[in-house]
Amino acid sequence: MIDDPTTILERGVLAEFSSPGVVIHLDYRYQVQRGPAHTNSFFLSSTTSTSSIVMATGDIGLIGLAVMGQNLILNMNDKGFTVVAYNRTVSKVDHFLANEAKGTKIQGAHSIQELASKLKRPRKIVLLVKAGSAVDDFIAQLVPHLEQGDIIIDGGNSHYPDSIRRAKELEAKGLLFVGSGVSGGEEGARHGPSLMPGGSPAAWPAIKEIFQKTSAQVNGDPCCDWVGETGSGHYVKMVHNGIEYGDMQLIAEAYDILKRGMGLSEDEIADIFLRWNKGVLDSFLIEITANILKFKDDDGEPVLAKILDKAGQKGTGKWTAIAALDSGTAVTLIGEAVFARCLSAIKDERMRASKVIAGPQKEPFKGDKKQFIDDLEQALYASKIISYTQGFMLMRETAQEMGWNLNYAGIAKMWRGGCIIKSVFLGDITAAYQKNPKLESLLFDDFFKKAVSTAQPGWRRINAQATLWGIPTPAFSTALAFFDGYRSEILPANIIQAQRDYFGAHTFRVLPGKENERFKAGEDIHVNWTGRGGNVSASTYST
Repeated sequence: MIDDPTTILERGVLAEFSSPGVVIHLDYRYQVQRGPAHTNSFFLSSTTSTSSIVMATGDIGLIGLAVMGQNLILNMNDKGFTVVAYNRTVSKVDHFLANEAKGTKIQGAHSIQELASKLKRPRKIVLLVKAGSAVDDFIAQLVPHLEQGDIIIDGGNSHYPDSIRRAKELEAKGLLFVGSGVSGGEEGARHGPSLMPGGSPAAWPAIKEIFQKTSAQVNGDPCCDWVGETGSGHYVKMVHNGIEYGDMQLIAEAYDILKRGMGLSEDEIADIFLRWNKGVLDSFLIEITANILKFKDDDGEPVLAKILDKAGQKGTGKWTAIAALDSGTAVTLIGEAVFARCLSAIKDERMRASKVIAGPQKEPFKGDKKQFIDDLEQALYASKIISYTQGFMLMRETAQEMGWNLNYAGIAKMWRGGCIIKSVFLGDITAAYQKNPKLESLLFDDFFKKAVSTAQPGWRRINAQATLWGIPTPAFSTALAFFDGYRSEILPANIIQAQRDYFGAHTFRVLPGKENERFKAGEDIHVNWTGRGGNVSASTYST
């Protein structure tokens, strides 16, 4: 009996009991009724009661039904896994089940609670939503419906520090977290992406089969393996995206040299790229560039000629460049690729500059056409080697700092198929790290050392000619500059350090073999350059 209620309401009470594989819902509805008129009492009467038993049959859940999410779900379904789909806009779930997923065993959920109830333990839930606050929001909604040992997988382009934070927060609650890079675009998601998972080690046995069967396959090997500790999955994906920026910039510069330098048509350039795609440059990006060059509008003009020359970016290339600066690693090519997009973005200013700032007078190409194109192929190949050398150097430096045990041969193998930078070239990187897992630099490997040596003459001729033509080649140029700097026993950094000590008393170290009573090995040395200064240094010498 209820005494003196302020309102008369219909109440709904939901009880849920679960055990592995089974969820029982009990839904009782009560109505509050007034007692006899001469009393001040009220009674509850049960009006309806329903119950249902839901068998949890889902192998994995996925939140986020944009194109990537839908295609990844369909891919997992094709591989024999039962996927439960959920989207914040619930109508998208129904539309997906009635259209793209029609006739499959894909299940839908209209709430986070329903999603969790349909998944087998340990629950495995992939988030494919916009990086940032959306990931945190969904994690907060999921946590109350999960149990110890359940797994949340962030498959978006999250920044790796966020993944480290989320893993710590979830592990404190008894949950497992995986940050996984997913590369390959819409096509890769549908037919086999490159997957780069890292995070809570206990999660890998539970997700390994699903991930490796869903990923792309090259020669029977999955383009997916466990990357390493918390944060490493998204870090490796970040570097992948940075390398992607570099590859795209190098291809753009090669196109520019052929178009503006040699005066070739889009069809002629496409034929060159198709030929390159049968050799050492065989890759997804070279292939699609040839397709783009040949694609015509209804009026017969190449669509490429109608596209505004302003390149967008989502920020992962910038993250890579910033990470390189933070670690003190010379990842120059990716940095130049990011800055090239920034320069492209100021189109109006460039147009004004083109009218008032003169460059060299361009003359028609009169040289050996075949030799020049061969040189350009070698320049592109050598510059690509430098870009990957720098990318792997960055991963090595960060792994040492973070205490990650990264498998570099495995990472290269993951990138061989399914992703944007997939190429035959990555097989050579895999072989180099399989031969020497502790390889300090790709340039120390016999294969790549020989490849760059062979490419050097043409590489230098291309950089020189582009400079004479006034065609900007920031990626080609910085690749060659890095190569020359890396192979130099002596660099002019001594004058820079002397300047720092002169104006700021920042000290310096003595060159080995030049030690004396005044300049002792291992000491931070300050010189009174003007005779007016003191002997106190401003800071400890640091590189």
